[in-house]
Amino acid sequence: MASRTLGGITAATRSIAQTPSRTGLRWISGKRQSESAIAIANQALRHRLATRTEAPQQSWSPQAAVSNILYETPVPEPEPTKRHILNVLVQDDVGIIARVSSILAARGFNIQSMVACGTGVSDLARINIVLIGHDAVIEQARRQLEDMVPVWAVLNFTEAPLVQRELLLAKVNILGPEYFEELLAHHRELASSYAAEPGEEPSLHEQSLEQASEDFHPSQLAASEALRQKHEHLESITYFAKQFGGRVLDISSNSCTVELSAKPSRIDSFLKLVSPFGLLESARSGLMALPRSPLFAPPKEKELEAEEVVDASQLPPG
Repeated sequence: MASRTLGGITAATRSIAQTPSRTGLRWISGKRQSESAIAIANQALRHRLATRTEAPQQSWSPQAAVSNILYETPVPEPEPTKRHILNVLVQDDVGIIARVSSILAARGFNIQSMVACGTGVSDLARINIVLIGHDAVIEQARRQLEDMVPVWAVLNFTEAPLVQRELLLAKVNILGPEYFEELLAHHRELASSYAAEPGEEPSLHEQSLEQASEDFHPSQLAASEALRQKHEHLESITYFAKQFGGRVLDISSNSCTVELSAKPSRIDSFLKLVSPFGLLESARSGLMALPRSPLFAPPKEKELEAEEVVDASQLPPG
């Protein structure tokens, strides 16, 4: 009986080992299905790529092509304006300056300065004009000026080496910056109708500036100290004027008048230096310019070397 039982158990075990489980069969079948699906998808993709036809290229019409070219072409940058100097030789007649200025004003030029003067020749005058504009527009204006009957010639000195001079007369305060600031504030109050609101109060910075100006105001100093400061300011202004080739023409109790003849750039620098003292008034003449005279040197003689002076082949032997 026992042998029969053991034999049945052994046979059942063998049958179980030889027969695959349901879970294993499901995994094998799922794997096979996924591989077949991937193969089918790859085959369909190859077929689609092989049978795909390229899209026909669109042809441009001449109008569309030109329009596209114009649209893609970058807009040229505007030419920057620069300073031009014109020297006009005219007949010394009445109203000639008005006629010249009207031609320039009709074209909308920004005239920085215009100086008319005699030339030492009877019935001949010179007008120096400084303009701001483009090169092409200035050239058109120059030709228009040359077409005028009283005009002899119009010379463009913009790129030429020049001797430039301008005259400055400046009245500078010598009492100190505090007095000048008080004078400016007083005239602002007289010229302006602005009224501060009742609740508006000055800031702390403005209050500190007002307190400092009150402390150093000439009226708060002793007479000898104020006189000493006045002479120190006058000495500094005189020093600046001499450094720039100018001079002090007039001295009063509150100001001095300085004369300076120099290039426009040096005059601008001088005004920046003396402006902290207080620039009361200034008057500048227009630019006067003449071309530099060329320097002709005598031609240098060519220095011959010893080999060029003596020919060794012509010397006797030995």
